[in-house]
Amino acid sequence: MSTPFVGADSAPGPGVPGPDGPGVNGARHRAGSAGVGVESGPGTGVEQPAVPGGPGRDRYLDLLRAIALVRVVVFHIFGWAWLTIFFPSMGVMFALAGSLMARSLARRGSWSVVRGRLRRLLPPMWVFGLLVVPLIFFTGWQPARDEGIWGLVKLADWIFPVGAPPYPDPSGTLSHFLDETWADQAAGPLWYIRAYLWFVLASPLLLRAFRRAPWATLAFPVALTAVIGTGLLEIPGETGLALTDFAVYGACWVLGFAHNDGLFSKVPRYLTVSLAALVMAFGLWWASGHLGSEGWNFDEIPLAQATWSLGFVAILLQYAPSWRKLPGKLAQFDSLVTLANNRAVTIYLWHNLLIMATGPIIDLLYNVPGMDGFDSEISAAYSALTLILVWPLIGLTIVSLGWVEDIAAKRRPRLWPNGAPGRRGTPGRRGT
Repeated sequence: MSTPFVGADSAPGPGVPGPDGPGVNGARHRAGSAGVGVESGPGTGVEQPAVPGGPGRDRYLDLLRAIALVRVVVFHIFGWAWLTIFFPSMGVMFALAGSLMARSLARRGSWSVVRGRLRRLLPPMWVFGLLVVPLIFFTGWQPARDEGIWGLVKLADWIFPVGAPPYPDPSGTLSHFLDETWADQAAGPLWYIRAYLWFVLASPLLLRAFRRAPWATLAFPVALTAVIGTGLLEIPGETGLALTDFAVYGACWVLGFAHNDGLFSKVPRYLTVSLAALVMAFGLWWASGHLGSEGWNFDEIPLAQATWSLGFVAILLQYAPSWRKLPGKLAQFDSLVTLANNRAVTIYLWHNLLIMATGPIIDLLYNVPGMDGFDSEISAAYSALTLILVWPLIGLTIVSLGWVEDIAAKRRPRLWPNGAPGRRGTPGRRGT
């Protein structure tokens, strides 16, 4: 399913493990992406997570979102399958998004909330598409030739992603900088944009259903995953992929509703932990009998991902503290956590391309005089070097393109919104 990124004549590049080794996974990969803005998963934007009992940001939720983003980047570099078990980033981010969506729906009308979410979600994706789509065409893509008029119609998903935006796989190459898998890798994060859009559109009805029948609403996505995520019922094409994503992470989104409504405080902790442990144990058991080419990568085992993420998120939210500021030694990461939350869409959308961009830079080491005898050492350190280089590239992208998130949220553009006092990075007023 995933394919290694290997630049021509270069050492194996970083990424998610494919059947034959490391590589950044394709558009179906559950990157852990991605929280968005200061609110939730990539693409949500402006509203701040409230601290129960008073105004202000909930820094615990901010911290979870930042950890999820870092885990996504690290996973796409090293491809360690155990990371999908250690911290199920996408389940966490969908839960945070669900909580904040419920909060917004309690304060404003459904249409106003949905319209605001779409306004914050789409412009950053459009900017991403302005680079990627022309480059795909430049490298030889002809959707009309491949699929006729339907190939042209599907291009609309780059504007309003009801389905995952299309791209060729394999794609054309560009000298030694891009191999034939580059479009698949670049488009990897876009499945999340489509899934988030579906959840946003469904949330008014989902929230109403949850408040009338909470347990049934929570169980329905898991049951749906058991039907369509295990092959029991085959739904072909993009519709099947979209429904599977919706089912896998639907329970986490609904847990976000429960968190917003304060229901976790009404349930004994031992009960939450006991039930969550049973659900997670089932996920591990199911995965053990359905390992694929990527081993224990839960991203490729829908029912295991759904149940493990559900239990994991339930425990995180059951024990959620109310932090107005990061405590103890965590306080030293305050500005980075703030920056990650304010630019989560940018980080999530661009990180795969930036991981690929480190390849040609690292390859220059092979041509440095005196390095001829160190080729094996460079190859062994390739992923570590990628991890070092990708963060400055992400920083440059934040400065050059991150302000689009502010424009989308109707905020004053900021180059480096890390919350530092007295700087232009200080958060502006919330948009509407």
